[in-house]
Amino acid sequence: MKKLNVRKMTLAALLCAIAVVGSMFSFPVAGSKCAPVQHMVNLLCAVLLGPWYGFGAAFVASLIRNLLGLGSLMAFPGSMLGALLCGLIYYKTKNLPATLIGEVFGTGVLGGLCAYPVAILLMGKSASDIAFYAYIVPFLISTVAGSILAGVLIYALKKAGALDRMYATLER
Repeated sequence: MKKLNVRKMTLAALLCAIAVVGSMFSFPVAGSKCAPVQHMVNLLCAVLLGPWYGFGAAFVASLIRNLLGLGSLMAFPGSMLGALLCGLIYYKTKNLPATLIGEVFGTGVLGGLCAYPVAILLMGKSASDIAFYAYIVPFLISTVAGSILAGVLIYALKKAGALDRMYATLER
């Protein structure tokens, strides 16, 4: 049992590092900064590790990104809610398309809505300056791009048989 936790924690740390480094690569889309790597990592954590490891990895990646000046406080609600929701969906259903939709809904809609109070209470934004739904579209753009990347990667791993080998390694 102890080995299982060490292997899962190691993989979660590796995916967290990928999310932090990946946050340096972004591109503008429709007035927002699209950084899809965090969402790809959320889905990989959901499929390989489960909801709680994904939630923890998203929190640690957001914390490190903020400490390094690579992100904002908006990283917390979006990444963590998306990771938790897609992890719970995959845990319950083992359905990859539903998991992808869970990441998009969790990050884009729920995370976008939760970003509003974060912006007002912690970032000093004025409630009259931004609408409560202002963060939904930028979050959706980023999470859709990351979900597509993750879906392609996970399907490729599954087709090659690597996903089953990863599961077997994590279960030893």
